Amino acid sequence: EPPTHLLAEVLSCQPDTPSLDLSLTLDGQQLYSFDFPGSRWLPALPDLPPLPPDLETPAELRLDVELCRAVLDSLGHAATGVLPEARGTPVAQVFPVLPPALGEANTLVCLVENIFPPSLDISWTRGGVPVTRGVTQRPFTPTPELTFWSLSLLEVTPEHGDVFACLVTSQRDNASVVTYWVPPEPPEVPELPTALCGAVMVLGGVLGLLGLSLLLLSRR
Repeated sequence: EPPTHLLAEVLSCQPDTPSLDLSLTLDGQQLYSFDFPGSRWLPALPDLPPLPPDLETPAELRLDVELCRAVLDSLGHAATGVLPEARGTPVAQVFPVLPPALGEANTLVCLVENIFPPSLDISWTRGGVPVTRGVTQRPFTPTPELTFWSLSLLEVTPEHGDVFACLVTSQRDNASVVTYWVPPEPPEVPELPTALCGAVMVLGGVLGLLGLSLLLLSRR
């Protein structure tokens, strides 16, 4: 039986930023996102071919956006104070793209999952100081569970004593989730005199046992 795949096109509209989001995903992985100001599809990977322009015209997308906003307006007013607001608690993890080593260039990834609604800010600090250079933000990607995930990338050259933090801040209540990453220290190498002293002691013990064995054999 051939494997089953899920191809989804998800349009979201909301009062927060970004007010509109449109993604084309395959099994929860983003293939394309729609640039509304430029009225074009953007590939998530550079080797993806462009989508055919007649697949879904800007005029058809505008109708979808108008419908989404009309439903949001009518249901939003009707549900306010009646139904609890659906919200997810973001979960973040930070990890390097390459095996980390002090003094070597690398990229830190802040993966944020369980996002709903898709309206939060991801920022970085290094030693408590905000960092903006070398930061790349990825768009929100919908999941089959009706939540979103996103990535933020930070180009770094870790040094001794560095402490990096990824801050995920909700736009509505200003609450933040903070995840830290500290580069591992290189393994300690014993000093040469200590190593030589240990080797001499081991060799002396072996020679002592050998001499004792020869002495016992000579007395038999």
